[in-house]
Order: sequence, then C-alpha cells, then structure tokens
Amino acid sequence: MCGIVGYIGEKEALPILLKGLKRLEYRGYDSTGVALLNGHIENYKRKGKVMDLEEFVQSKNTFANIGIGHTRWATHGEPSDGNAHPQVSMNGTFSVVHNGIIENYSKLKEDLVSKGYSFQSETDTEVLANLIELFYNQGEEISAETSVHLALSKVVGAYGIAVLCNNEIDKIIVARKGSPLVVGLGNREYFIASDATPIAEFTSQFIFLNDDDVAVIQKNNFTLKNIQNNPVSITVSNIDLEIGELDKGDFDHFMLKEIFEQPDTVEETFRGRLKSDYPEIVLGGLLHVFPEIVNAKRIVIVGCGTSWHAALIGEYLLEEYAQVAVEVEYASEFRYRKPVLSKDDVVLLISQSGETADTLAALHLAKEKGAMVLGICNVVGSTLSRETDAGVYTHAGVEIGVASTKAFTAQVTVLTMFALKLAKAKGTISDSEYGKIVKELAEIPQKERLILQSNDAIKQVAEKYKDAVNALYLGRSYLFPVALEGALKLKEISYIHAEGYAAGEMKHGPIALVDDNLPVVVIAPHDAYYNKIVSNIQEVKARKGNVIAVVTKGDTALKELANDVVEIPKSHPALAPLLAVLPLQLLAYHIAVLRGCNVDQPRNLAKSVTVE
Repeated sequence: MCGIVGYIGEKEALPILLKGLKRLEYRGYDSTGVALLNGHIENYKRKGKVMDLEEFVQSKNTFANIGIGHTRWATHGEPSDGNAHPQVSMNGTFSVVHNGIIENYSKLKEDLVSKGYSFQSETDTEVLANLIELFYNQGEEISAETSVHLALSKVVGAYGIAVLCNNEIDKIIVARKGSPLVVGLGNREYFIASDATPIAEFTSQFIFLNDDDVAVIQKNNFTLKNIQNNPVSITVSNIDLEIGELDKGDFDHFMLKEIFEQPDTVEETFRGRLKSDYPEIVLGGLLHVFPEIVNAKRIVIVGCGTSWHAALIGEYLLEEYAQVAVEVEYASEFRYRKPVLSKDDVVLLISQSGETADTLAALHLAKEKGAMVLGICNVVGSTLSRETDAGVYTHAGVEIGVASTKAFTAQVTVLTMFALKLAKAKGTISDSEYGKIVKELAEIPQKERLILQSNDAIKQVAEKYKDAVNALYLGRSYLFPVALEGALKLKEISYIHAEGYAAGEMKHGPIALVDDNLPVVVIAPHDAYYNKIVSNIQEVKARKGNVIAVVTKGDTALKELANDVVEIPKSHPALAPLLAVLPLQLLAYHIAVLRGCNVDQPRNLAKSVTVE
C-alpha cells in the first residue's frame, strides 16, 4: 500500500517525482503530495490523484534538485489534504513520507502531547515526524540521521520512510522495516521508490533495502547502516525492465492490456523451462533443494487473494499427480495461528509483488518452525525472493492493474510445472501422461489467443448483465478455484456482489439465491464432470436463473440450455484453468467499464498489500 518516490541529483526533482507517482498509483490513489528541498522545504499535497496534485503545483515555485513524494492508500485518517503525505513535524523541521503502520502510534502521540507537541492530522506518520523532531531538538550534536535512528528505535510496526530536514539541505534519509524501499543508482544522482518500476527508465542498478536498514543519500554519497547504527554491506543488483510495460499502448486500460498479454506471459513463464519435445521440465531455482522437496511429507501453500486461488489449483495438481499431502492457507490467518510444521514440511509462498505483509509474516513463521520455505514471485529482488530458501520467478512482467490477471495465469503455469516435475521425480505419473500434459502445456498460449478473439462477443454478454446486483460462479474440480477467481474479479472492479462455489455445493444453500435476476456463470468444459455440471445448470434453469456457460468449443447441447455461451478450446482437464479464466476476466472487465468504474484503480483497493 502507498507509494514512495524520491530524487537527489542535478536534475529538477518535481517532474521525476510526478512521473514516479503516476507509475505508483496502483499502490494507492486517495491523496498525494511532494516535499521539495531547495534551501528550505516546500510541501505540496492534495486529496485525490496525482493529476490533482500536478494541477495544483502548476502556479507554484517548485524548482529543486531534491524531493520526496507519496501516493496514499488510507490507513489512519480519511482521505483529505491534511492527512495526505508528506507529514510535517510541528516546527516544520522535518517532512516525512511513510508506507506502513506504526502500531504504537497512540502511546507515542500521548507522550508527545505531554511534551507540548500538537497535531494537525489523524495520521500515524505525523507522530513519527514529531518524534524525529523531538530527538533532533535534544542537542546540537544530534544530527537528522541520529534522530531518525532514535525515533525508529521507539517504533513498533512496519515502515518504509523517506525524510527531509530543513537544517540539513543536502540529503534524504530513508529506512525500511516490513515495507519495501529500493534505491536506484545514477551518475551523481540517486532515485528512491517503493519498487523498481517508477525509476526503471533512469537506471538499471538498484539497492534493495532490507529490514532495519537506514540509509543517508547525498548527490555523491550513499551510506547504509542498520537501526543500531552499525555499517551494512551494500549489494547492487542489475535489473532491466521494459519501459513499454508501464504504458497502456493502444488499450483503454492496463487491465485489458494485461489480459491480452497472457499468451505471451505464460510463454515467458515456461520459456527455457519447458522442453515439450523431450519432454522435460527444468526449474533451475529449485535445483539445489529438489531432493528435499521430493522427500517432503507435506506441502503447505500460502497466499492471499488471487494468489490463494492459484494455490488451490496447485493443491489439486500436486495431490493428483505427485501424490503428496497439500494444505492451502490464507496468509492472513496462517500468521496468527500456531500451525504444526516440521523440517519434513515444505512451505510454498505465492505473491505477485513479493512484498505482501501477511505472506512475509507467514514466511518468517515457517522459518522459525524449521520448514523449508519456497517462493513463487513475479518481482526480482523482492523481499520474498531474497528471504526464501529457493523459488521460481513467474516472469509475468510488470502488472499495473490492481485486479490481478496475468500474474494469476503465470502462477498457475509455475504450479503446473512444479507438480509435473515433482510427480516425475517421485514416479507417480506415467511417462505417457507426463509427456501428454507437457506437450499440451506448450500449446496453451496459442489456445489463449483464440479465446481472446471472442472479446467482442463477451462484451455483448456483459451488456446484458451490467446492472446485476449479485452473481454466482460455479465450477468443479480444477475449475472450482477458477469460479472463485472469476467472482473475485467481478467484485473487485465492478462492485457487484459475487460468490464462487463448488458446483456440488449449490444445493446446500446458494440455490436459494437463484431467480430471474441472478446471472450464474458456470464453467462447464467437456470433462469427467460434464454431466454433473449440466445437472447443475438444469437446476438453475428450473428456477429461472440466467446461465452464462463457459464450454468446450463445439458443445451444442449447452448452447441450447444456457442463456449465453462462451467457447474455449479443448484441453487437458489439469490445464483448463489457464483457459477458462480468460473469459471470466473479460466479462468482469467489460461489465465494470459499462458501469463506469475505474477498472485499473478500483475503490478502496491497492495493488501490493504491504500493511496488515
């Protein structure tokens, strides 16, 4: 949640900050602001999006070579000018931008009030700004850097911060604990951001801060210490990002662009890993730990939201083909339970960003319990990728749309390869079945391209149901998690209440909802469960429900039975999720657009949930 940018160097800071904030709006977009340092600090902030701030500062004197910026997803205090960042200390000495939650802010605030401090906002960040100022005023020998160290030593919670000081006009101080920050290296200049995407056009060299790191950044100098003030070794990573991924191109929204990118991203995810001619699967990131994975008694998969749905598909795959016991856990629940884990267990964590707070907390818990910890992640250099024992990158590319699409299919692709490779190593799958699925997996991108050709037809279906109040999604076996994902997409971006169910559970409650106003999306390819899913459709039709069926191409029976039909190519049942989810993504997208919703930035949501 929330996005931070910063710049120090020879260039004008504001254009860099505004461009970076626009690229970070997927992390939060209810208010935004900048602090510019040119002899003294000038703070400009506004409720609303970056474009509102950009309009506001047009008439201001904004020249500076040093600045920090922030785009907010509200935690403490409603969206407003006053609650926007930067937050300024009472005497104006410090300006602070902050991502995270200070859990003990109330107690700290009480102490500060007792010492004469007053507050202008409802935020926990203003508490931190005043705490830094309190220490700074304790003596002339106390520097801004020391004040930040001392203040953070009193803080309980998570933070990624950037700090400017009115009396030390040549530096930015940054720190991280539980909330990501990266520093980009240029020629006599440095860039700061919550992730690499907003600064990738300026540099390919990055320093990823670790928890408890505090850095002082000047035009010609970068020093890194931990919160105890001890020097920390600096590791520079080289990462090249395609700048074109950060633009919508010819598409109206990032979400639509990313839906249409899925054939390419699935292909990128298995490129160099899938040898369909042999057949063979190579997962280099797991090579050195694979013998231990083969001997694991149990695999626990942990994720949130869309990643949790991908994990459910992984459970089906691993149990059917690798014959290993699998449990799927919500990261947000896992961290507060006392899960029974041992050194014979493998914990597999899935996160698009690699920075999801609940997932990282689950990672640390699993490590404490002695389990092997693996990761599936999209972002190179993320905390998840650095702290797991081993893992696999999805290579889905930058995903800007808040509602995840291509990250989901990339995650499912990795889980499919992982399950097949493990099954082959354990001897629980025949050579013929293994070869068949590997060959068909290689054909998935082309089949996805065929589905995307139905975009206009799916838009016509969306026009019929755009005014729905509720919706029901049904699927069986591998397609039950796809029903959950389809319902989530509709909820996220159109604000229509939707629920996904295992189709066999419909008669145990959800059927009570069915009437002539309810659209029921049924995922019904011609597989082993086809006759059962047809019975479910007949039950819905008998109660005058409106059925939208996702069917195998050429299915004439369901064309007669359902109100609307979307066809997908025939595939192996284990690979059907990679196809069936695309029409559901497009349906949600078009319904949301027809309802006038902002599909890339749905209300109350942010892309990377880095707070509890």
